Amino acid sequence: MLEHWLLAHEPQIRLGAFALLFVLIAAWEWWLPCRRLELSRLLRWGNHLALVVLNSLLLRLLFPAAAVGMASWAQQQQLGLFNQFEMPLWLGLPVAVVLLDLAIYWQHRLFHRIPLFWRLHRVHHADPDFDLTTALRFHPLEILLSMTIKWLVVVALGPPLLAVLLFEVILNGMAMFNHANAALPGGLERRLRVLLVTPDMHRIHHSSASAEMHSNFGFNLSVWDRWFGSYVAQPQQPQHSMQIGLAAPRAPRQTCWLSGILRLPFQRL
Repeated sequence: MLEHWLLAHEPQIRLGAFALLFVLIAAWEWWLPCRRLELSRLLRWGNHLALVVLNSLLLRLLFPAAAVGMASWAQQQQLGLFNQFEMPLWLGLPVAVVLLDLAIYWQHRLFHRIPLFWRLHRVHHADPDFDLTTALRFHPLEILLSMTIKWLVVVALGPPLLAVLLFEVILNGMAMFNHANAALPGGLERRLRVLLVTPDMHRIHHSSASAEMHSNFGFNLSVWDRWFGSYVAQPQQPQHSMQIGLAAPRAPRQTCWLSGILRLPFQRL
């Protein structure tokens, strides 16, 4: 019964969680900003949200089942690790979420490592500013590739439907949280970073410095970067003044307008 309800209401659950978290994090950015933005919020947010609409339409057209639907299919076919033995939900739920998070970490590292994937992923890094809408700017081709990988991971793991839906909500929410242009008190930030990726930790990943850009790949749990040797604790320049984005291009029409964002992977930099 629960699984049927989740399948039927998955879009509404995800959209509702997204809208609530977007408003809360936007208010946090307004109240306690970390950096002064270089470009107009209206320019960036308008184009980033237009990109979200385009990506959402493409996903619904080409992947109507989404990750939750694929988990349902894997369960029906008894495919994947979790479908090979009995595991209580109280244990299977956190284990599945952690394994999915680990898969996203390694996917992120591959997108930096493989030149063809990096051409797509650099759209995310080309934003010359850093705020919660940076978490939403991915090229449509990267979105489709990411969903294909996610489908394969879900089939390989066969996780519970609730775990997949919970992970999708957590991933989306944590991505907006750790891209927030907001400041946490130093003591709280240090304590949170022991387990979770904070804005200060992930902002380093958006530095223009190559060594910093290719570090701190986690979106949710911070332990993967420490365990797999990709952790950088602090940037060379102060958080409030370090350069964000790619060294080139920097022109707003190339980096922030929707037309420029869509062309970026096909440009030689």
